[in-house]
Amino acid sequence: MPLRALLKGQAFGPDEIAVLTQAFEQCLVELNLANRQDPATQLVAKAIFDAAKQGERDPKRLSEIATKALSK
Repeated sequence: MPLRALLKGQAFGPDEIAVLTQAFEQCLVELNLANRQDPATQLVAKAIFDAAKQGERDPKRLSEIATKALSK
């Protein structure tokens, strides 16, 4: 999973990782992205990761941020 690769070695706890994973999965469903090797999937993961590094922890908001990042 692209998100797990970004999280490797980062200081996120189990609860935070669960929130990021929830946001990632939610966003993939909303964008109808099933192929985990699709470059768009990697962009979603990076957008969620970057927003989480900035302090965002709401899964719905993380998903919205990632969706907007893809529409740019």
